[in-house]
Amino acid sequence: MATNDTIADMLTRIRNATLARHQVTAIPATNMTLNIARVLKQEGYIADFEEVGEGIDRRLMLALKYQGKTRQPIITKLKRVSRPGLRVYSNHKELPRVLGGIGIAIISTSKGIMTDREARKQGVGGEVLCFIY
Repeated sequence: MATNDTIADMLTRIRNATLARHQVTAIPATNMTLNIARVLKQEGYIADFEEVGEGIDRRLMLALKYQGKTRQPIITKLKRVSRPGLRVYSNHKELPRVLGGIGIAIISTSKGIMTDREARKQGVGGEVLCFIY
């Protein structure tokens, strides 16, 4: 099933997989989901990801991370901010801080997809895609 909002779809799949304590989840691969997965790995929210399949059947396999004996998910909350019906943009001075810097906001900038911290450092603003903590 093709969705208009690939980012919301990705966040929902990760949310469902962590709630069900899955080790791995599959997400349709697009350039956007690939870049978001890259940021999630870089920030330590997922263990790893790899691209499988070819052409229209490309999928991203995300290895999810849990902590402790009770296997609490590392990702506790995923929130879509900007959506197709209501885009949310922010300049570098007004980029949101998620939980006072504990969480991350993923921003789509002219220099690519990055965290709010990275965007502040580079002095670029952009579209606020989602919050993760």
